[in-house]
Amino acid sequence: MNIYAGLEADSYKHVHGALQKFTVPFDENKTIALTCGKNDRAAVQLLLYSEQEMLVNVNGDCSFYEKGPIDNVRIAVEAPGLQGGTATVNLIGLIEDDDRQLKADILLRQAAIHVEGRRVQPVWIEVAIGKDAKPGIYTPRISVYGQRMFADEQLIRELTFEIRVLDTTLKDVKDYSFNLDLWQHNSNIARKYDVALWTDEHFAIMENYIASLADLGQKALTVIVTEIPWSGQASSYDRIDPANMFEYNIVRTTRLANGEWSFDFSALNRYVELGMKHGITQEIEVFGLINIWVLEDVGFGGVLEDHNDAVRVRYWDESTRSYKYMRRKADFELYVQALQRNFIERGWIDLVRVIADEPADLPVFKARLDALRQMAPSFKYKAAINHSNFIEQQIEGMTDYVPVLNCIAHEFEHIKKLKTEIKGSMNYYVCCGPDFPNTFIRSHLLESRLIPWLAYYMNMDGFLRWNYTVWPNDPLRKISYHAPIFPAGDTNFVYPGKDGKPLLTLRYKLLQKGIRDYEIIRSSVENGGNREQLEQEFKRVFLWEHLSELHPESRKRKEELFSLNDADYEEIITGILARIASAAPAER
Repeated sequence: MNIYAGLEADSYKHVHGALQKFTVPFDENKTIALTCGKNDRAAVQLLLYSEQEMLVNVNGDCSFYEKGPIDNVRIAVEAPGLQGGTATVNLIGLIEDDDRQLKADILLRQAAIHVEGRRVQPVWIEVAIGKDAKPGIYTPRISVYGQRMFADEQLIRELTFEIRVLDTTLKDVKDYSFNLDLWQHNSNIARKYDVALWTDEHFAIMENYIASLADLGQKALTVIVTEIPWSGQASSYDRIDPANMFEYNIVRTTRLANGEWSFDFSALNRYVELGMKHGITQEIEVFGLINIWVLEDVGFGGVLEDHNDAVRVRYWDESTRSYKYMRRKADFELYVQALQRNFIERGWIDLVRVIADEPADLPVFKARLDALRQMAPSFKYKAAINHSNFIEQQIEGMTDYVPVLNCIAHEFEHIKKLKTEIKGSMNYYVCCGPDFPNTFIRSHLLESRLIPWLAYYMNMDGFLRWNYTVWPNDPLRKISYHAPIFPAGDTNFVYPGKDGKPLLTLRYKLLQKGIRDYEIIRSSVENGGNREQLEQEFKRVFLWEHLSELHPESRKRKEELFSLNDADYEEIITGILARIASAAPAER
């Protein structure tokens, strides 16, 4: 049995495809040393390779290959002496990118996987470091065992890496200041698990996804209060592989036999309460009231006859025992007022942000906003935008703005000034653009880690992305969708697991690490750290002379704009943690 094994950084992304030489494609002797605080985590990747096919097992279950006898390889991880240090081990699944190469992305929960000969199998190994861990240097041990059929296991290889735990305790995730806003698409979750919308079964699954968002430090809950506000993400235009991406109203509306309206907010309230149970308490984002996406040629236009936005409110008519859509603006006003009243009665009105996604026509948007403000004056508003004049207008009712990265890069100094003049928060976002930094399958994993660093550099409050679970029809088979408009991975940070829980990704993990870095950096400065010194150190990561170079018009390659060397990030964070620890002797 000839099994090769080596270690790589957590930001490594294995690619299997166009150029696979007949040699071991990694350094078997690479060493990795990581520095952490308490209440932290440390991760590496184990790479396995054999000339022959093998079955790789990560949890000790008995496993045989259904096609016959092959080598069986088992991975075991221990963290000797590390109090509260628990190790998790996940096989890493590969997914086809738009270029048809297979790229590492999915953290699988299955016990074993079949690996073809001359193919690398990456394994994610993560050690959680508890709050009670003692400062010091620890050496987790990775044991690789081999056996075939009924033979006894033999130790093939033992690898170690170093974790240096410093005497400082990191924040709990629930106390993070980073304003993370990943939109939730809960109708798509129901579709992937074949459960009815807003049922107990649906909520049980949604809770697993909410928990995974809370583990990142998510701050906002998404509620959609009309039908298909994005008109299916233009899937109707895709003549190759369209996907069902429609999102439906969480509010049940009924026209009673006596002509009165009944609005059932129970599912909406239950969802908000579920999110708050998991610590997501900062914001309730309401979609579907303004700036509905319209595809007139397809038929996705407006329904209300006397309102200048394409809102679609479906209801059950008791008299005719059939479903209909609201046609009169006066009825829509009653609906909006009832929605406002529900939020007030629940004590949530100050958390509510009615959001517009990329409004393009400023006068039309202002007219729509004015109409809504007359219906429900207590609502506050937020917009994801791609040009700064929306902020310059200081539109009454608008509190929060989310400019796209290209907009900030193009007008950085101007945006910085405008941020001081707004009433609320300012995140930034990326979507199907720019090409980099981004979180596509093709993106370097350090781009996911960089995103929170960039928020700190630009003095943004956090980061927004549209894509947590906007899966195409069969995401575990094919995540590529609507390319080249949506690069593969643009639609998701997680995958639907068979057990009703999300399968996390390497992109999720590196974003999580970047947010952890952001909190370390911010805590350092807030507690007397030298921001100017930090900015000098950041030059190892941020390679531009001016942020405008991040704009695509600069024609710079990513290697010219930011570091793709894991050590640069680690050494900066290690230095900050060391300074924090040395300045806090009371923790000892």
